[in-house]
Amino acid sequence: MRTVGVEEELLLVDPETGEPRALSAAVLARAERDPADAEVFEKELHGQMLEFATHPQSSLAKLQEEIVRWRADAARHAAGTGTAVAALATSPLPVSPKVSTSERYRWMVDRYGLATQEQMVCGCHVHVSVESDEEGVAVLDRIRNWLPVLTALSANSPFWQGKETGYRSYRRQVWERWPSAGPTEPFGTPEEYHRRTDALVATGAVLDRHMAYYDARLSDAYPTVEIRVSDVCLDADTPVLIAALARGLVDTAAAQWRSGTEPAAPASVSLMKLAAWQASRSGLDEDLLHPLTFRPAPAREVVGALLEHLDEALGEAGDRDLAHRTVDRLFAEGNGARFQLELWQKTGSLRDVVVESVRRTAAGAP
Repeated sequence: MRTVGVEEELLLVDPETGEPRALSAAVLARAERDPADAEVFEKELHGQMLEFATHPQSSLAKLQEEIVRWRADAARHAAGTGTAVAALATSPLPVSPKVSTSERYRWMVDRYGLATQEQMVCGCHVHVSVESDEEGVAVLDRIRNWLPVLTALSANSPFWQGKETGYRSYRRQVWERWPSAGPTEPFGTPEEYHRRTDALVATGAVLDRHMAYYDARLSDAYPTVEIRVSDVCLDADTPVLIAALARGLVDTAAAQWRSGTEPAAPASVSLMKLAAWQASRSGLDEDLLHPLTFRPAPAREVVGALLEHLDEALGEAGDRDLAHRTVDRLFAEGNGARFQLELWQKTGSLRDVVVESVRRTAAGAP
């Protein structure tokens, strides 16, 4: 069975006011004194953010246990600095982002200016193991039209600088400001993948291959496909759902490639960008673009099409019940974006949105 791992980025906030606080260095210093956490947490682009990565897991139950554990440890280390952690993909309250200190980040500030300052957004990246670059590229070429559905499911960023944005995943809109971000054309072969990525770097518009911010890419560090389209999710069962669907997409695409029964998804990048925009705009609350027709369809129908597409892979991995159960909960109770909007509409307080999100992040479940 393929292994799957998750990287999550969290916001550091004041537990009373809900305002982001640039104390990641202090939180990381505390984590480094704990032998169990010393290599789990990393700094991010902004001082108001903290990142952790799980180990590769075959069992999604173990993956969820690890996500809950690292969220709890992040909360414990943050508390020691007078802060709290919130699994929010953007800050609902106004914030002045503080870029972390490093030569790499200084280059990005010099190169991209305000766009770098504004990239205080928190994502969830999923790594799924592949046998080779050849298999990985075959997977990338066949999963591309389904990726916006993962954005819709994970949407958890309806606010920006104290305002309601009209988007369920405004993080996606901010992320697209990077010149190398977004969907890609099919690559065809590993050689073409690496040629295009090297050509991207050769333009000088990006620093290195790590800045190939494709929606899905081959990892330079691990033998994995890395899927990068999801918001960080409020409740810990949602990244587990995203991981299950990501593994199902990789399994299904790899099987299609091996059998030669399904070519690469033919949709153009322009259509893919529209599908990603629609998912960012609507989340699960309005129509999405159907991945097979690129025509509007109800979100429930589109998610159902994804589950049907992955049914065999989900069943073989033992993930079918988990996937259907979590999808049903998201449609019944709402994802992070709906939770934030409904609480704001009820209380009129973005502070309350952050404070309650801190509680749910620590609880690990709805």
